[in-house]
Amino acid sequence: MESLKNIFTVSELRTRILFTLGLLAVYRVGNHIPTPGVNGAALEELANQLQNTMFGLYDMFSGGNLRQFTIFALGVMPYISASIILQLLTVVWPYLERLSKEGELGRRKITQYTRYGTILLAVVQSFGIALFLERQTATTGGLPLVYSSGLGFRLMTVLTLTTGTTFIMWLGEQITERGVGNGMSLIIFAGIVVAFPSYFLQTVEQMQTGQIGLIRLLFLLILMVLVVAAIIFVERGHRRVTVQYAKRVVGRRMYGGSSTHIPLKVNTGGVIPIIFASSILAFPATMAQAFEGPWAEAITTQLGFNMPLYNLLFVAGIVFFTYFYTAIIFNPDDVAENMRKYGGFVPGIRPGKRTAEHIDTILTRLTLAGAAYLCVVALLPQWLMTGFRVAPIPFVGDWLDANIPRFITEGMGVTFYFGGTSILIVVGVAMDTVQQVESQLIMRHYDGFMKKTRIRGRRG
Repeated sequence: MESLKNIFTVSELRTRILFTLGLLAVYRVGNHIPTPGVNGAALEELANQLQNTMFGLYDMFSGGNLRQFTIFALGVMPYISASIILQLLTVVWPYLERLSKEGELGRRKITQYTRYGTILLAVVQSFGIALFLERQTATTGGLPLVYSSGLGFRLMTVLTLTTGTTFIMWLGEQITERGVGNGMSLIIFAGIVVAFPSYFLQTVEQMQTGQIGLIRLLFLLILMVLVVAAIIFVERGHRRVTVQYAKRVVGRRMYGGSSTHIPLKVNTGGVIPIIFASSILAFPATMAQAFEGPWAEAITTQLGFNMPLYNLLFVAGIVFFTYFYTAIIFNPDDVAENMRKYGGFVPGIRPGKRTAEHIDTILTRLTLAGAAYLCVVALLPQWLMTGFRVAPIPFVGDWLDANIPRFITEGMGVTFYFGGTSILIVVGVAMDTVQQVESQLIMRHYDGFMKKTRIRGRRG
């Protein structure tokens, strides 16, 4: 309570928090403004059918706006996609690589390119969604999905959704500049957290109808607490590589002689590997629905949610993209070269190539642990909802079905989505925001949330 009181004691911090909450409230208002020309009831039925395709992934990031087809239906996905594309191009395009090393001016230029890319992707995606909706047949009550198809509906959809995405991008930048925390992350955070009350009501209803017993509910609550604690522990975990700087004389002054460390995070890629793997796996199933035939039906079935092939490819994709994204954002050769320029070295390791190899070895082992952690977190919601299906292999499948405990194959019977991308985003954004508030309080000599023991040395 003292920490919360200190937040509102600092006038600047209080203003930033109220500004952030105000813009998030504006974002939530836009979630109730529908896009013209679409049958909402028919779209809800279609969204339930496409829940395990790319549609479901986009709907989660849009905070449910895609399911309701509001003006914010695209959400922040165009911005995220544009940012990832720019990050990848920075590695292979020398011009962007030079911009990334030019300080504030270069970052502003890259941000400008990200905005242009966001608008371009929003136009393309909104036009594709308009065509997709026009081609869908009636789903409920004989009513069409689109009341009046044609060029007018397509242009209206492109204009509405692109404007909504641009407005969300502006909201996120304003929160980042004048509020607290990363604006885009907080918008995703708000879209995910707003569904938690409905999840709670669903669980209460299941308990009243006898679908979930008291013991299972207590076990589920304990499991949720442990999962959140484990995610916080791993996300804050890092390996410290000790770096020693030799003493050097510049003019009449002596510099260096200090010891510091390079923090290598266990999960360097964050939630990006799960997003990449989910998008790649959702793409074939989404495209297969546009065709007819046995092969299309087979692809849709095998790559369906919680199928053995889906789980296998999902895990392989997470491991691959974890290493891939870590290699993009962290270059051991650059780190070793910068250390050598300023007289730094790892004790017992020669500067230059040997140092780069040493850091790369440590990072490779950490990345393997981080990939395994992401796989467990990503597969958790599947087990909670439906358990893990046994592969339909002759003899082996029957043996596994008879020997694997039922709680593994049947799961917990949870009806809401807990874990995976959503819980990583919620916990990660909450931790970053709390740390920023903490730094603001410490700068003004107020006690923050993270209490630290102060040890005073005795004289003499």
